Amino acid sequence: MNKYILILIALWSIMANAQDIPERPNPPRLLNDYAGLLSAQQTQQLENHLANFARETSTQIAILLVNDFGGTSREDFAFKVGEKWGIGQKGKNNGIVVVIKPRIGNSRGEAFIATGYGLEGAVPDAVANRIIDHEMIPYFKQNDYYSGIAAATNRLMALTRGEYTADDYLDQTGNGGGIGFVGIIFFFIIVSFIMKAAGGRRRNSLGGSSLPFWLLMSMMGSSSNRSHSGSFGNFSSGGGSFGGGGFGGFGGGSFGGGGAGGSW
Repeated sequence: MNKYILILIALWSIMANAQDIPERPNPPRLLNDYAGLLSAQQTQQLENHLANFARETSTQIAILLVNDFGGTSREDFAFKVGEKWGIGQKGKNNGIVVVIKPRIGNSRGEAFIATGYGLEGAVPDAVANRIIDHEMIPYFKQNDYYSGIAAATNRLMALTRGEYTADDYLDQTGNGGGIGFVGIIFFFIIVSFIMKAAGGRRRNSLGGSSLPFWLLMSMMGSSSNRSHSGSFGNFSSGGGSFGGGGFGGFGGGSFGGGGAGGSW
């Protein structure tokens, strides 16, 4: 008799956990605002953008805005959504789940990006974490969820399209192998000393480099601004060119635990 009671308890536990995860939307949608953080226009613009990308590439990025994670952790919630909804294509496993919980009262806001097996190379954990910290949280702190989602979405799209690599993105946002702003200054100081040693007395300062001062400053400015360029890509917060229509539904992708989260 005790054995049957244990079985019933186990089944009840499984059913209770399943109820913590939202049911797959019907008709299927990639942008699901359960927290009411976006306007109807913003929701439709983001949905169209995500649907167009899914049709063009078969990669599916699903975004959920929720008031809580159903009694579980943000990462567990994201992975369960990915598996339950089947986000991505079966065999390709090219799905991404982004879950966002706003800051409510004294509870902190949280976000997590979960990547399917097939995208863990394009969006490794360090990059997922950087996207949350660099693209999302600065806007979320201002309660501008639309702009943060738009910026993060375009980064994920560019990375999964192969427009640049994960290392390129880390470098662009300040933690990669590039020489950066300080490196450029150091480089021109070295060049200046070399040219002075070669006998060019009139080149007695950094401004005496063979490169004009305005060109030096231009290059420095370009390096400084590089980390902020392209955060929105071709995505407009206004009308923009967003085609309508659905994306064909979820394909049954799988998730292997890749991803990262952040809070504010």
